[in-house]
Amino acid sequence: MFRKKFELTAVLTIVAAVAGAAHAQDAYPAGPVTIMVPAAAGGPSDTVARLVAQSMSKTLGQQVLVENMGGAGGSLGAGNVAKADPDGYRLLLYHIGVATFAALYPNLPYKPIEDFSSVGLITEVPMTIVGRKDLEPKTFTDLMAYVKENGPAVTFGTAGTGAVSDLCGRLLQDALGTKITLVPYKGMGPAMTDLMGGRIDLACDQTTNTTTQIKAQEVHAYAVTTKARIAVLPDLPTIDESGLKGFELSAWHALWAPKDTPLPIREKLSEALKIALKDQTVVDRFASLGTVPVSQDLASPAALDEKFRAEVDRLTKVITTGGK
Repeated sequence: MFRKKFELTAVLTIVAAVAGAAHAQDAYPAGPVTIMVPAAAGGPSDTVARLVAQSMSKTLGQQVLVENMGGAGGSLGAGNVAKADPDGYRLLLYHIGVATFAALYPNLPYKPIEDFSSVGLITEVPMTIVGRKDLEPKTFTDLMAYVKENGPAVTFGTAGTGAVSDLCGRLLQDALGTKITLVPYKGMGPAMTDLMGGRIDLACDQTTNTTTQIKAQEVHAYAVTTKARIAVLPDLPTIDESGLKGFELSAWHALWAPKDTPLPIREKLSEALKIALKDQTVVDRFASLGTVPVSQDLASPAALDEKFRAEVDRLTKVITTGGK
């Protein structure tokens, strides 16, 4: 009799726990949600996050906040999310740079693929090579010759090792066969400030962070990193058409939750993200920055899982073999 009562109690305890977990997921979110952007405020990822967060707040019925933590190419802020409770209240929004962490930081206390749960892709952003206004070369073809002649004397601002801007610099110097001086910052906001102030020579940043400065002629634009020209800067040639054949890079952004975050919570976040990507304010703002939201099917956990694993494999090879 005692054994039967014990077994019944155990079963009821398990049922209650499962029911409690299901109720918590159904009630999610019951409070504010924080999106961690592992880069300085004012940079491209921060811009994307704040646009998406505003719309998601309306859909979820709770405030979606944005928090910034720069440093180590984004790996510090990402680690903050990797250690968070898997309850959907602390998320990570960043770009392709997350796929470089494993190769660049082998001693990280977390593993990007294993320790994050996918929510969905957001946008794929073209990048632009820009320089200080008074830099001597005025075309990308001339810039290539200038870089080859001056080598390490050419300074190239990045958001830190592993950031997409750093990856762009690595790919560029590899393609040109010439080393340049990569100057790390805690985000592209500070790097762009120094570029406009003439304290560094070049940078490669997302159109979300360069279009305004290009149109205001605060920096000199050389080329776009995608295979096709972009509507927001139609006169800007591609690197490929400027003579560096095969060069292509775009910065996709995505949203993750900590490992073991229940799928129902991630699907709820994904649905809110999809609504945000159809929000006309978001669409228009993205367009003004030279990008567009991804298709609805890509703003899902499954699509991001596939993309992320493929990019980790591709970029690990680029970093460990010098892109060859």
